[in-house]
Amino acid sequence: MSKPIRIGDLLKEDTIVLALASSTKEEVLDELIAKLDEAGRLNSRDEMKQAILARENLSSTGIGEGIAIPHAKSAAVKTPSIAFGFSKEGVDFDSLDQQKAHLFFMIAATENANQAHLETLALLSQMLMDEGFREKLMTAGSKEEILAIIAEKEREIEGEQEKQEEREARAEQARQSLAKESTEPAARDRVVAVTACPTGIAHTYMAADALRKKAEEMGIAIKVETNGSGGVKNRLTAEDIEEAAAVIVAADKQVEMERFAGKIVIEVPVAEGIRQPDVLLERAVKQQGKRYQGGRAQAQPDGESKEKQGAKQFAFYKHLMNGVSNMLPFVVGGGIIIALSFMFGIKASDPNDPTFHPFAKVLMDIGGGSAFGLMIPVLAGFIAKSIADRPGFAPGMVGGMLAASSGAGFLGGLIAGFLAGYLVLGLKKLFSGLPQSLEGIKPMLLYPLLGTLLTGLVMIYVISEPLALVNTALGDWLKNLNQGNAILLGAILGAMMALDMGGPFNKAAFTFGIAMIAEGNYGPHAAIMAAGMTPPLGLALATTLFRKKFSAEERQAGKTAYLLGASFITEGAIPFAAADPTRVIPSIMAGSAVAGGLSMFFGCTLPAPHGGIFVLPVIGHPGMYVLSILAGTIITALMVNLLKKEAVK
Repeated sequence: MSKPIRIGDLLKEDTIVLALASSTKEEVLDELIAKLDEAGRLNSRDEMKQAILARENLSSTGIGEGIAIPHAKSAAVKTPSIAFGFSKEGVDFDSLDQQKAHLFFMIAATENANQAHLETLALLSQMLMDEGFREKLMTAGSKEEILAIIAEKEREIEGEQEKQEEREARAEQARQSLAKESTEPAARDRVVAVTACPTGIAHTYMAADALRKKAEEMGIAIKVETNGSGGVKNRLTAEDIEEAAAVIVAADKQVEMERFAGKIVIEVPVAEGIRQPDVLLERAVKQQGKRYQGGRAQAQPDGESKEKQGAKQFAFYKHLMNGVSNMLPFVVGGGIIIALSFMFGIKASDPNDPTFHPFAKVLMDIGGGSAFGLMIPVLAGFIAKSIADRPGFAPGMVGGMLAASSGAGFLGGLIAGFLAGYLVLGLKKLFSGLPQSLEGIKPMLLYPLLGTLLTGLVMIYVISEPLALVNTALGDWLKNLNQGNAILLGAILGAMMALDMGGPFNKAAFTFGIAMIAEGNYGPHAAIMAAGMTPPLGLALATTLFRKKFSAEERQAGKTAYLLGASFITEGAIPFAAADPTRVIPSIMAGSAVAGGLSMFFGCTLPAPHGGIFVLPVIGHPGMYVLSILAGTIITALMVNLLKKEAVK
């Protein structure tokens, strides 16, 4: 077990600012980050700010009551630290109650922060819920006094936690006892809760503490599970859930919901757990909610706006991001491994080629055959899991595999994920009336059997077949078009390469280029490769120039996209397109059309089927070819900046 870390080990005099000079939110962040950097706690000031802003984009860390707790886990942090700043005038910080913030605690956690550090940071969050503690900090006259106030409060909370653990242990013994005492709360006065925020550092534990304290005041027995960065703590047991009148889920990220089937569930953002614990507890005791039927919680009739209800019912973006974030490691790892195989020769992985090298084949099997082979199934599987929880995962994976094997590609994978997820949701509603004795066969038999079967049938008979016909028709159409304007042909081929990034349109254009090489016409395939390199390169450039338009994860993926684009791996653009298809796909199509059209205009030729920059020596007019790619890359980046909004909150 990790040894507890005192807050005094993280907050030092050299990271305290008694009087902030800042008057705006961004200035406060910059001033506190600078303080951490000057104290030698950071590896990179810029990267720390990116991580802090990425957290702010998810939801403001101004929690009301004059407090803001900006925080991040990042490789930019050299040493786990806390910076404190006080502003007498106050700063507008997008707080929950629209009050100005006066107390600022910036939590800087290392990327691999251990459980002991996370528990210490959570303890600080709990301290700030005490009004008396906040008043003492605001009237402190020196750095030494601030540290002494925090140390005293830390000892007080640790003592309260020990008492709380003892109370919970006694309550557990009472529940297990056959002879229950009359003072034990009635079943209707027992509540369980789950708290979680995207980073799992501050808000998770503040909401949990607020619920516990308010429950004690109201005479309600409560057990709160926290889903923090260090993992799940105080996990709810089946008995806890069974005995509770209702379940409060105060979370801004997905938590395990299937265990609450049949219970009254009240699902709200984590901020409401901090600000309105009394309202939530009262609703829970009165069972003012909808009974959870499995899959996703039903919208609540009281206390939530129609906008929030709609966001929960139709959270397509959340489902997409769940698929994309899990797919991203396959794109990044597989793409780089494929690029490494090209170092031995463009066709060195082919046993029938004179340049064959055994290790090149191994690399291609790992990167192309395995990592890229799993990319689309993983995308579909996790989209379906986000929609229908665990029962949707297997049907989604199978649907994604069928999309990949049939040539339906990335777009087919998206369709398969949503198809499987909503089919399983439909099955849950269909079987909701089955007797309780049959509950056990639903997740083990009915959902995987019927969900996978129905998804597979729709993919094979409805999705894959038409896309194959479209693929053939496109090939014939392109052959006829080749007799007309070459520049128009290059632009159309380029747009097709970007439209579905590995799907039927992309493959139709690529196959057409190979056919033209076989006939001795090397111009079309040069345009195709230039256009195929442009999407990842353009998006990589956009993440560099227009950082505010992308999340921290997307900016990191952008670095890899440079290599993938240079290697003619168009799939490097898929994570960006999947996350924001209506803006990214038109942007990359425009850039690829420009690159393809210019390549044909300059008369560039390419006798090799693949290779990216590795085959530049065999390209006709290589200077003009590079210029075509650069033009398409810049157009893509500018279009993305024009169309995309700043990173989604």
